[in-house]
Amino acid sequence: MTRYPVFDRTRLRLRPLSERTNDLDVSYWLELDAPAPPFAHPDLPALAARMAGARQGSRPVILMMGAHVIRTGVSRHIIDLMERRAITHVAMNGAGAIHEYELARIGATTESVARYIGSGEFGLWRETGLLNEWIAEAAQCSAGMGETIGRKLLESDFPYRDLTVLAAGSRLGIPITIHAGIGYDIIHQHPNCDGAALGAASYTDFLIFTRAVEQLEGGVLLNFGSAVMGPEVYLKALAMARNVAVQEGREIRHFATAVFDLRDVPGDFRCEAPKSDANYYFRPYKTILVRTVAEGGESFYFRGDHRATLPALRQLILKAESA
Repeated sequence: MTRYPVFDRTRLRLRPLSERTNDLDVSYWLELDAPAPPFAHPDLPALAARMAGARQGSRPVILMMGAHVIRTGVSRHIIDLMERRAITHVAMNGAGAIHEYELARIGATTESVARYIGSGEFGLWRETGLLNEWIAEAAQCSAGMGETIGRKLLESDFPYRDLTVLAAGSRLGIPITIHAGIGYDIIHQHPNCDGAALGAASYTDFLIFTRAVEQLEGGVLLNFGSAVMGPEVYLKALAMARNVAVQEGREIRHFATAVFDLRDVPGDFRCEAPKSDANYYFRPYKTILVRTVAEGGESFYFRGDHRATLPALRQLILKAESA
């Protein structure tokens, strides 16, 4: 037992989601045939071609993303690419799973921190805590957090479950892994959160993800809007995968990576910035675009709103597939 005082979670008061004001609802989610904001970049067709080539060669295309990608309303585009097997693995953070759960259940998500933090209500919504029970079940079954939440969503009667990437992954047999950090997500505030179960289920997902990275030779890894989880989880997984590959006389060097973000990366993004440059500390830059592809790979960087870039990429993939 710790010798330090701990917070007593039994004192918390939870309110129902029906009383929460949400900033986004399903009306914001783009239909596949709806016009998206325009986006063009001279390297985007090349990336789409690499993705199409990877799938023709039965190599993986891994999408890593931050929760904000879900909030930009492009879930239908991601699910369509999964159905086409243009994406073979999706990795997200814990917040992404929460947005998907809330969207599936009530057709809305995203509470205002500014609105609720002053009253001490932020994150403390009763129904969202059900995720902790699902995570505990995942740990008991030695299953991944993503596969369990996806299955639960797919089996639920939630009215908007078909709009979630997690349920689509369960339906299609495509791994969706959730890479959680303790204390990062609102469900960690809830009295029913079991930190050991959370760690066990998310670690299983990490090993599932690492197995996918082990097959990355000739494949593609995409990082949409994740400044920390994406590059850091990928880095450790690639180190593990290369350790084994070297022992087996294989290589994991010839693959493509792409980063989609809002940050401006001036100059040649394929060359590492000096430590005196603030861009050096932008992990997607040095990890995904430079260091891990330095010996045989190639990288791409696209600056833009995910609501524009992801639909634009999907359109080019469709063209590449039909060519």
